[in-house]
Amino acid sequence: MVETFYQPGQSNPINSEFLFAYRITIENQTAYPVRLLSRHWHILDSNGTHKEVEGEGVVGQQPVIMPGNSYQYTSGCNLNSDIGKMYGTYLIENLYNKRKLRVTIPEFKLVVPAKLN
Repeated sequence: MVETFYQPGQSNPINSEFLFAYRITIENQTAYPVRLLSRHWHILDSNGTHKEVEGEGVVGQQPVIMPGNSYQYTSGCNLNSDIGKMYGTYLIENLYNKRKLRVTIPEFKLVVPAKLN
């Protein structure tokens, strides 16, 4: 699950700087514990800018998520326009057999609330 939040106090629309926060909840619906090893994001602005971000874990952590449990984190993203979107993948490791699996993060939108009216 993803929730997004426009950050008007940290944005500067005159300079085309728009900051968004997003909160993601990851649920482990498997029968085994997993560790989130890395992430790979595609970030697109409505002005055509496309950025990719890769790195270990999320917000400096590689959390272990037990079966039936969830992990939630909040992070942020800068855009150069007031509408954008993100999508990507997580690399997850099954802690029982050490197999790695790439999990798709569905696309979600980043929109300044005034654009929705």
